[in-house]
Amino acid sequence: MNYKETVEYLFNSTPVFEHVGATAYKEGLSNTHILDKHFGSPHQGYKTIHIAGTNGKGSCSHTLASILQVSGYKVGLYTSPHLIDFRERIRVNGESISEEYVVDFVAKEKEFFEPLHPSFFELTTALAFKYFKDAQVDIAVIEVGLGGRLDCTNIITPLLSVITNISFDHTQFLGNTITKISTEKAGIIKPFTPVVIGEYTEESKPVFLQKATECSSPIIFAEDCKDIIEAKVCPQGGIDYQSKQFGHIHGELSGTYQIKNTNTVLAAISLLQQSLHISQEDIRTGFADVCKTTGLMGRWMTIREVPKVICDTGHNVGGWKYIASQLRNQQYKTLHMVFGMVDDKDIMSVMEMLPPDATFYWTRAYSKRAIPAERIQTIGDSLGYKGQHFPTVEEAYLEALKYAAKEDLIFVGGSSYIVADLLTFLRSATNH
Repeated sequence: MNYKETVEYLFNSTPVFEHVGATAYKEGLSNTHILDKHFGSPHQGYKTIHIAGTNGKGSCSHTLASILQVSGYKVGLYTSPHLIDFRERIRVNGESISEEYVVDFVAKEKEFFEPLHPSFFELTTALAFKYFKDAQVDIAVIEVGLGGRLDCTNIITPLLSVITNISFDHTQFLGNTITKISTEKAGIIKPFTPVVIGEYTEESKPVFLQKATECSSPIIFAEDCKDIIEAKVCPQGGIDYQSKQFGHIHGELSGTYQIKNTNTVLAAISLLQQSLHISQEDIRTGFADVCKTTGLMGRWMTIREVPKVICDTGHNVGGWKYIASQLRNQQYKTLHMVFGMVDDKDIMSVMEMLPPDATFYWTRAYSKRAIPAERIQTIGDSLGYKGQHFPTVEEAYLEALKYAAKEDLIFVGGSSYIVADLLTFLRSATNH
């Protein structure tokens, strides 16, 4: 099998959460432990940082990886989902895993793993951990897939655990209260291992405190020791921060939700500096160049300037609180929104936050979990929004582009998969 065939095999022969949802979710770590033993527990060969949370874990993971890389460490980065190519999930110093490594891994190991019937994420995690060992990384930043306690990344013993925040997402697996969701996320807190909590609520804080006490783990609530004195969104992109410990920092990422993420990252860095060499200059460069250093895409990302096109992967209520607010603060004559969602989200709560004066291009992503565009339009109509539906993101985007004037704004989002389809289309259009 070549690379394309190998990736198709992975997607088609293992249950993939992104494609089929709940049926791909495997509770428990039995397969993970069997795979880990087979490969000789590769994650024990390097240091790790473990990051969980409802929102912001991708941005925090990439930013920490960027800072560590600039500091001179060889850094593995494991995140999900990917936007264009499967290989984005597994990177070393910003470079994606090679096609050859993926092909060789599957060819050599499939006789072993096929009888196990692992999920796509179980197998991908085993691949990532082995790749990082073979690449001889110094440290790997590992993003939790879903939840924490039973996530297959949770076999690592990290230098530091980070939980960015808690809000409602994947409630069918993690529970339908903040307390239950927090309990699942708190499962990544390990004995005698420091943990940073980015944001907390009245319900989540006691859960984290109890788990940290049980584990004798030092716990820092980043919200309570705010390092950021001031944050200003820059007209040319990014955010300028003034911080107590680290002075002036320019963050490349522009979403206003990044202010909370930055506060979380700075709390994490201040702990990591106790065991790793990270200078002030490394921190500044890591923040300023995070996309270039790690390949991060899709976070309040400007696609073009005239008309302005922005996309964002925010896909749940917690994320949309920030996106809706930031959209209200943009300068434009007319707002065009290419929008779609997948079926396990609180669709109504998100759609109620959409700007009522926008022109909508309802659509669906190329995913079995995507909600049909007609259904999204029905909800939009019931809320008094004006718009039409389109069968693909590409068609919706091209229609928005056709009608957008120079001083208009086009926003594309509602789901990671909507953004993935847009970026895939734009890349293929560039390549032809």
